Amino acid sequence: MPTIGLIGVLVAFAGVAVSIVCLVAGALLSRKKSGGAGETLTWGGHVAVLVTLAALTVCCGVLVYCFMTGDTSIEYVLRYRSDSSSDIAWLYKLSGLWAGREGSLLFWGWLIAIFNSVVAVRNMRQGRKLDSMALLVSQLVLAAFVGVILFSESNMPFAATPAKYFDGSGNLTAAASVLGMNTLLEHWAMAIHPPTLFVGYAGLTIPFAYAIAAITVNDSSKEWVVRSQRYTLFSWFFLGVGIGLGAIWAYVVLGWGGYWGWDPVENASLLSWIVGVALIHSFTVYRQRGAFKRWSVMCACLTFAFVIVGTFISRSGLVQSVHAFEGDPVSLALFGALIGASILAGIVGLIVRWKSFGPASSGADDVENMLSKDAAYYFNNVIMVVFAVLLTYLTVSSALPAFLPFGGQTVSAGTYNAIARPLGVIYLAILAVCPLLSWGRTEGKQFWKRARIPGICAVVLFAVLMFYFVTYLLPSYDAILAAGGTEADGLLEQGPSWYYNGVAVVGLLVASLLFFNSLFMLGRAIRGYQKGHQGNVLASAWGMLVNRASTFGGFVAHLGMAVILVGLIGSSMYVTEKTGYVKYDEETDSASEPFVIQDFELRYTGNNIAPQPNDDDILYTVYFDVYKNGEFVGAVDPTVQFVQSTQQQKLVASVITFPTEDLFVVYRGVNSDGDFSMDVRVNPLILEVWIGFGLLMAGVLIATVGRRGAKRKLADGTAAPADADAEAEVETAEKPEPEKVEA
Repeated sequence: MPTIGLIGVLVAFAGVAVSIVCLVAGALLSRKKSGGAGETLTWGGHVAVLVTLAALTVCCGVLVYCFMTGDTSIEYVLRYRSDSSSDIAWLYKLSGLWAGREGSLLFWGWLIAIFNSVVAVRNMRQGRKLDSMALLVSQLVLAAFVGVILFSESNMPFAATPAKYFDGSGNLTAAASVLGMNTLLEHWAMAIHPPTLFVGYAGLTIPFAYAIAAITVNDSSKEWVVRSQRYTLFSWFFLGVGIGLGAIWAYVVLGWGGYWGWDPVENASLLSWIVGVALIHSFTVYRQRGAFKRWSVMCACLTFAFVIVGTFISRSGLVQSVHAFEGDPVSLALFGALIGASILAGIVGLIVRWKSFGPASSGADDVENMLSKDAAYYFNNVIMVVFAVLLTYLTVSSALPAFLPFGGQTVSAGTYNAIARPLGVIYLAILAVCPLLSWGRTEGKQFWKRARIPGICAVVLFAVLMFYFVTYLLPSYDAILAAGGTEADGLLEQGPSWYYNGVAVVGLLVASLLFFNSLFMLGRAIRGYQKGHQGNVLASAWGMLVNRASTFGGFVAHLGMAVILVGLIGSSMYVTEKTGYVKYDEETDSASEPFVIQDFELRYTGNNIAPQPNDDDILYTVYFDVYKNGEFVGAVDPTVQFVQSTQQQKLVASVITFPTEDLFVVYRGVNSDGDFSMDVRVNPLILEVWIGFGLLMAGVLIATVGRRGAKRKLADGTAAPADADAEAEVETAEKPEPEKVEA
């Protein structure tokens, strides 16, 4: 099996090399108008792209076969195999493909090859210059991945297992038997988390490639944006899903009760997602107004660069993280070169094509007036890019010289929060106002007409949220400060009470405005669609969903952001935690008193020790009935999974979810007296985080899969963007019906 895999890598490298040579030669000959030779070579380059994909598919197939069958002839399989006895053990075995540095690099390259093949198939017959150039750029990126796998021993996933791991009978030695996947990774969310991220990472190669291609062929039309926008939304969607799955895994498995800890590798996945927000909005302005051309090119390059920056952080050994791969000098060189090349290509390209990619009309800038959609998009982009740069700096600060701010220091979660919260609130405040604005310039009367009803509704919602804040969230904050200790110090690190709570209050106000502004603007767009197409409201909403999916999905995504903001305020700023012991009497199998936190009581009902079928794992579980204000509300069964061969343990939390809070219960084992060590948290509004995230991803998915809706023809015969239709429909909804005059 190692030989088959190695041959596959060789064929893949040959395929990507041939494709690059053919595409370059085809482009040069086409410029010289040398008959059909250029077209033939370009076509051959497209075919070589498909050969590369086939070879990498074989490579991945070899590893999958070995993981699923337990074939340990490949050392990588030995080190990342799973012997779980879970019902989804097959998923854990499959996840070995991307669990380690070598396999994940191969998997990532395979995904890039898939995206490149889609571009190649779509362009194979037309032979468009822009698409062929974009394919060349993305194949150059793939060449770097395949080259590192082939020529770097530390990144080759098909190295044969050394003989020292086998005894005389060909069986694994005791030392080899303890090798395998980390028990913490054996969870459904973590099994799916990496591939979804890698789909996003690979897909973001395409908008970068089209941006460089547009600069190279000097095509500043909307064509490159139209070609790459679907890839961008698709990739951003998968990045978001991957980040969400990682948060779920952290919440349930790591046992600390949170879902985001500003770990360096967590930050790494967030970087490209943040700049991707700016890229998506820049594309909207590019298509809508013919503006933000430079922004779009820059954001496409930066988004790809931050993908590589994130990978650099997690694979270089530069920073310490529980999620990071083992450091590797070859990976360090590869990803460092890709970062430099992508940023340099964008900068040099924009300098060379500065005039071509300037504002749409002479004498007019991208932003003509501060009270306009254009300005809102501009400031949103600035905030996103600045935040990504700040986040990168803070993440790598521990590796920087001590004379720099935060140099040589590991930045605490409190510091990250103190920076991220105000920036996030400002960003969402602009997002809340943006739907009420018009392109170019917004008249005061028009703004007031749009803002009046959603503003009143937002005030009502804000009053409800403030009641909850004053009666529930604020008292928990005061109680933590009154108790003192490290938890209180952590809160004060993020600012004085007036500032800390002030950010929360402003955030609740912004969330209220964002929610109702988005909801009402969606309603107005549906009403405008109804006037133009007739039919009832439901039919018009369906028509919007099908034919104006980008706008419909955008408003749904903004609704999700509003709900997420409410959830983040509660679940990250006003958490109550209690650590302690439940006194246990083994003779009577009873506890002397319940575990109490806020209004909750955990009353012990039993425990269990259960060896698993694989004869290696043992599950230690304790059971509690939960009462709130004296009423039974459910039961919890937190578990410790102990792996005897590796002496590892995994904490499996038990959670009861209520509409406005989670009761999060972790069992950490027993002390020397046999008492149960417990860690219990009350996480307010965490359900709103998951609901909002679901709405956000649903909105992006709608915008992605529905973008091929019906297009309205403009006077010049070209197709109007869906966003232009929706904007017109909002305007139509705002116009009064003409008065009927009796004859």
